[in-house]
Amino acid sequence: MVWGTAGLRTHIWNNNLRSVFLLAAFPVLLVAIGYALTILMTGFDTTSADYGLGKPPGADAAPWVRELARLPMIGAWSLGIAAVWFVIAWFGHQAMINAATGARSVTRKDEPELYNLLENLCISRGLSMPKLAVIESGALNAYASGLTESQATVTVTRGLMQRLDTAELEAVLAHELSHIRHRDVRLLVISIIFVGIISFAAEIVFRRIFWLGLRAGGDRRSGGRGGGLVIVIGLAIIAIAYLLAIVIRFSLSRRREYMADAGAVELTRNPDAMISALEKISGNAEVEDSPEEIREMFIENPKTGFMGVFATHPPIEKRIDMLVEHAGGKRRLRGSAVPEV
Repeated sequence: MVWGTAGLRTHIWNNNLRSVFLLAAFPVLLVAIGYALTILMTGFDTTSADYGLGKPPGADAAPWVRELARLPMIGAWSLGIAAVWFVIAWFGHQAMINAATGARSVTRKDEPELYNLLENLCISRGLSMPKLAVIESGALNAYASGLTESQATVTVTRGLMQRLDTAELEAVLAHELSHIRHRDVRLLVISIIFVGIISFAAEIVFRRIFWLGLRAGGDRRSGGRGGGLVIVIGLAIIAIAYLLAIVIRFSLSRRREYMADAGAVELTRNPDAMISALEKISGNAEVEDSPEEIREMFIENPKTGFMGVFATHPPIEKRIDMLVEHAGGKRRLRGSAVPEV
């Protein structure tokens, strides 16, 4: 093992802890969004409308005070929505990810070489055989997905299969298997589900507030200023939701890629193949039309300039440096198999 066993165990423990935190925080955030929505709804329409929830006691109080009486109902609805969403995600997340990336499942008959490489790696370490999928793209990339080992899928692009030799392709498959072993995949899928529902809920809130704003803007009693105010509030809610999504992305340690590279070397005993694969992937990893959340699962997710601040992957050069320094690998000249002197 390139990095110590204690480091790997700590990494897996941290992934498990983050997964539990995200699962616990999810319904709490939904309650907060629901509470904010009811405040805004009643705050901008105080003459009517109880919105089917019943008029709470203290109707003359400030909206945030009188809406406290509705927290139990809001909490019940939020927990129900969270439960339904997680049931859908548990059984349907792979289909949703495949649809987002255009991946299709393949069997040994479809891709015998790819299947045999992955199967041999699994047999060598007594691992469960994941499903296989292929994206018909000329880009060089791959990812693993699945909430449990029994649901795990390893997906590679057609370009990766065509451009990498057998040893390099085996190293990439070993890298993705390591993500499954390290519980990185589960954390990533949970974070995608979490960020997705934040965005969905924020959009619902924004649309509702925008509608209220238009109605208030057309109502002479509102003075014509309510519409602009609620639109500003709606944009603020969207911004807060986006910032929360960024915070969640920052919780995904870049160290996971170093650990997966090390895991690939442990499985294949061939650091040079991992280095060569990374060199070929560098600059050729862009899978068009893939959602940003899904790209966080890829073996490489390039970001440049200011957007590099939000990168979820360390630069490939640094990953290669780690393999050279700690795994005894040899850096290759781009386009050549001859080691640098």
